[in-house]
Amino acid sequence: MLLPQSASEVGFMHRVVEPRVLYFGTPVVLISTTNEDGTPNLAPMSSAFWVGRSGMLGLDETSQTTHNLARTGEGVLNLAHAGLVSAVDRLALLTGTRTVPPHKVSKGYRYEADKFGAAGLTPVPSDKVDPPRVADCLVHLEAVVNRIHPFGEPDSGVVAVDVQVVRVHIEESLLMLGSDRYVDPDKWNPLIMKFLEFYGGGPNLHPSRLAEGWGAPRRTTASTGSTR
Repeated sequence: MLLPQSASEVGFMHRVVEPRVLYFGTPVVLISTTNEDGTPNLAPMSSAFWVGRSGMLGLDETSQTTHNLARTGEGVLNLAHAGLVSAVDRLALLTGTRTVPPHKVSKGYRYEADKFGAAGLTPVPSDKVDPPRVADCLVHLEAVVNRIHPFGEPDSGVVAVDVQVVRVHIEESLLMLGSDRYVDPDKWNPLIMKFLEFYGGGPNLHPSRLAEGWGAPRRTTASTGSTR
């Protein structure tokens, strides 16, 4: 097989750069946890991925969410849809830590005890963990902590939280017709963060052989561009 001699031969001109962040596109998650006094904390984050029933969360080691997860060993991962962008943005520079760390002060963070109220979101009880779910989100993943690891270079200030999903709640309108195991990807429009900016929406571009290999039902309707 003959390879192109350079990227320019296929129409691209790549440059070596040093980007400030590598947020090429990650889902926004609202993590609900329980504070020491029993009140709920709610925090947005966008460094998460899942494999099977396990998830990995990248968090600031000083955040109240990290402290709560380490202390209680449980939380809820509420996946935000594109229609919640204003609520998520209202949470962006709030922290549940009473003494705001200097690196957050410099970015404009302030302490807020009532995160649900500040965002205009509604808490509802969970089934298997203590922290509440966010009623306004269409997907709730109740989870317990397996372990917490240091992440990145020494003194990065970031930890990776390995969690196990123990219960899944999904708005029924997102499910494929006649199925309680498959979400219709045309109906699910997650809020995505790309390079610190919010994005959502867009049609399906191409059939997936991987989805076929996993036995996912074929979608019967084209994308409608839903804001959900």
